[in-house]
Amino acid sequence: MPRKSNRSDFLNNSHIFKNSIYLVFLLLLKFGNCFALDLDELRVSGFPNAKVLPIYIGIEKGFFKKNAIDVKLNLTESSNQQRQDLSNSKIEIVHSALDNALAMIEVAKQDIVIVSGGDGGMNEFFVQSNIESFADLKGKTIIVDAVDTAYALQAKKILLRYGLVEGKDYTVKPAGAIVYRYKALIENKNNSAAILNLPFNVQAQEQGLRSLGRLVDLLGPYQAVGTFVRRDWAESHSDLLKRYLMSYIESLRWIRDPKNKDYCVSVLKSKLSLTDYAATRTYELLNEAGFGFNIDAKLDIKGFQNMLDLRNEIQAGSAKNAKTMDAYIDLSFYDNAIKALNQ
Repeated sequence: MPRKSNRSDFLNNSHIFKNSIYLVFLLLLKFGNCFALDLDELRVSGFPNAKVLPIYIGIEKGFFKKNAIDVKLNLTESSNQQRQDLSNSKIEIVHSALDNALAMIEVAKQDIVIVSGGDGGMNEFFVQSNIESFADLKGKTIIVDAVDTAYALQAKKILLRYGLVEGKDYTVKPAGAIVYRYKALIENKNNSAAILNLPFNVQAQEQGLRSLGRLVDLLGPYQAVGTFVRRDWAESHSDLLKRYLMSYIESLRWIRDPKNKDYCVSVLKSKLSLTDYAATRTYELLNEAGFGFNIDAKLDIKGFQNMLDLRNEIQAGSAKNAKTMDAYIDLSFYDNAIKALNQ
């Protein structure tokens, strides 16, 4: 005849059940990563400035991980190094001045494609405190990243408007990434000018350097920074690229939300060693309409065309090699990312 359950059996069974649950909990803590979703590793290159904030935020707030991506951020020392790394498959995704993509396509004959916008440069033309106008730069040295791309071309265009010709009226000296251009201005007064962006334009003012104006005011709309990749990689990793752009755009949206200002300022302070003022002002400028980040990293078509026109005008040989805009851009990955985000 079956034995009847009693209170003692119930208590014993409850004790065993609780111990089992506790054991499972401990195993999950110890081995939980074994059951985690596999992440696709992506090597992403940017410059050590405020423009990489969306990547920092995407990593810290889990936007990339949510889309099954493990981002390895590489902070480059120069656009030349960045282009070499992309060409040699040491990185998959580049956030940089799009003129670098054009240089890879037109000069190096690499099959590179631009997949999103980013910002208009956030650039200002800074000079030593004893320089009062562009005309005063005659006979002086201008610091650039590389002599044949991006902001160097903008500097040459501006100085040409004031009758100053490279090699004849001033000298161009490459120094690499913006942090090195900033240091060159601060540490050697013989380096008379450089184009700076965030956070270094804020710091330059703190150091007593003079701004001769924002480049967007001096030259008009300009699609400076954007995202570009190898075309063959994009075509074979279309879903991964879409998920990356989704994550990046989510980071941008999070940054733009005013309630997240304090957190963003703290990240800028810690990552870039900024003062409270510089970090706060940098955050404000990053979100300033017409100067900071493009909304959702959308490509500014007019600004991109102006960039093409500038390169054709200033860079010898570019005009004869120039292609139509569509030859450089494929926004299908971006469009798919926006569609997925807005569903």
